[in-house]
Amino acid sequence: MLRALHLQGVGPAPRFDVEFADRLNVLTGDNGLGKSFLLDVAWWSLTGTWPGMPAAPRKDAKRRKISWTTLTGTGGKEYTNSSDFAPKWQKWSWHPILAPGTGLTVYARVDGGFSVWDPVRNDDGFKQAAAEASHRPSAFHFSPAELWDGLSYEGKSVCNGLIRDWVSWQLMDDGSPQSPFQMLLRVLKGLSPSTGEPIKPGRPTRISVEDVRDYPTIDMPYGNIPVVHASAAMKRILGLAYLIVWTWHEHVQASGLLGMKPDNRFVLLIDELETHLHPQWQRRIVRALVEVIEGLARKMSVQAILTTHSPLVLASLEPFFDEARDALFLFELKGQQVNLRQLLWAKQGDANDWLTSEIFRLEQPRSLEAERVIEAAEAFMRGELGALPEGLSTQARIHAELQRLLPEQDPFWPRWIVAREKGGRRGSLHSSRRAR
Repeated sequence: MLRALHLQGVGPAPRFDVEFADRLNVLTGDNGLGKSFLLDVAWWSLTGTWPGMPAAPRKDAKRRKISWTTLTGTGGKEYTNSSDFAPKWQKWSWHPILAPGTGLTVYARVDGGFSVWDPVRNDDGFKQAAAEASHRPSAFHFSPAELWDGLSYEGKSVCNGLIRDWVSWQLMDDGSPQSPFQMLLRVLKGLSPSTGEPIKPGRPTRISVEDVRDYPTIDMPYGNIPVVHASAAMKRILGLAYLIVWTWHEHVQASGLLGMKPDNRFVLLIDELETHLHPQWQRRIVRALVEVIEGLARKMSVQAILTTHSPLVLASLEPFFDEARDALFLFELKGQQVNLRQLLWAKQGDANDWLTSEIFRLEQPRSLEAERVIEAAEAFMRGELGALPEGLSTQARIHAELQRLLPEQDPFWPRWIVAREKGGRRGSLHSSRRAR
């Protein structure tokens, strides 16, 4: 598990310092401030590999350093390691005190790709130094196509892919709770958009004359469809469900072959969790992910580090968030400086209240046009006629625009109607505000 990251001279800020919570870590903030970057560095610190391009150091930095603290080894000890950027070699050094040993790690990237690190199946530098007889990949990096069709390494198949594995698991299922297909059923049910409509696998089917493979299917209310024809949201959830089950199942198989005890620690990194998901799904997904991973085995512990722009995702955390085990972080721009800080957890209520919180800082959870006319109306009620924008300089024009933009049941109407009836005097504003 990842305890802390300290970055100096790398990324969008001269320095980043973050202390992670044991279970759930939610990163939010505006675009371009470093959320995805921090996930990449978190993955690297846990596995010693980059999911794509390595992090680039700042050209103006005198010191370019990444240090991190992990919970690893027997007894859950903490170890702090560091890496410096070598300009001559244009790479980050990798010489941790101990092998990462931080558990299984799955990274769901926003481009549809995935990365998986298994402490049993992957090399970590120390195994390479020991010159093992069989060289293993440093990690499993899946493109979207490889997730579905399989992944090879040095001529060997290291993953059959969702299409083949799903069908194979289904046909060979013996009904035992730890069979991969039964685990897949449980994970799919847990990650379904609603409890009343669980994702149910159907019978495998052929989809073309040219392709002799049988494809897995899912039963939808309107019929049975091959998974490759599912919606973008469904494919993202199916891919994530498959990778969770595949990672655990193959880890157990490899541990058995090597006479080792499976690791019961699982780190999940997800970039832009809500991508493609309907609000119905956004409202369930975080809790469901934690619970399905915890349900893979006895005493399974999970640490999730997620990025999101969704107020509904944040609202969904209110019954679930535990300040002793969870943390909320905000990336924000202060002048020309990017700042990362942990926020005190505070319930906001519904998604609209989250939109107007310090996380998103919207003045109104409305269209820009509606926000503009409401601000003009409020200025008019305060008697600040000099602050009225062009085109909204009179009560009549403001009223006409409110009628065009706001629905009849909008909560702003009572305030405006009272103000109009009293002639927009300053006193009318004060009385309406007290009534509110």
